[in-house]
Amino acid sequence: MLAPSFEEEVARYHLAVPGITQGDPAPLKELYSRLDDVTLANPFGGIARGWAQVEARLDQAARQFQDGEMLGFDTITSYTARDTAYLVETEHFRARLDGAAAPEEFALRVTSIFRREEGYWKLLHRHADPAARPQARRSLAQPAHS
Repeated sequence: MLAPSFEEEVARYHLAVPGITQGDPAPLKELYSRLDDVTLANPFGGIARGWAQVEARLDQAARQFQDGEMLGFDTITSYTARDTAYLVETEHFRARLDGAAAPEEFALRVTSIFRREEGYWKLLHRHADPAARPQARRSLAQPAHS
């Protein structure tokens, strides 16, 4: 069997991500590199480095969500080189957070970096944080008022 293309790996990734919102990190774990330089920075704080820390952080994140439903992925950009690739997206989902009575909608800004390992694309780094709402811009020429 041929190793998947980056586009095929992104499709697998999009199928795996919703597992976290349903309390199941296993599908996403399958996509991660197991090397020491693997990292994860998620909305629950801190940066995990190395497979043991990343795996624990994925388990922790999955315990925070219940009854998740993926609403979609907005791909902003992606880039593929010979052995590395990245993906910048906004992920939209609905889930109950930490036992809340009703589900909420979430939007996360996500940057994912992949690397070829033995011919296969593996997730090397994922950074997700809440999508910021646009803020009014102030011209640099205008002084701030106190």
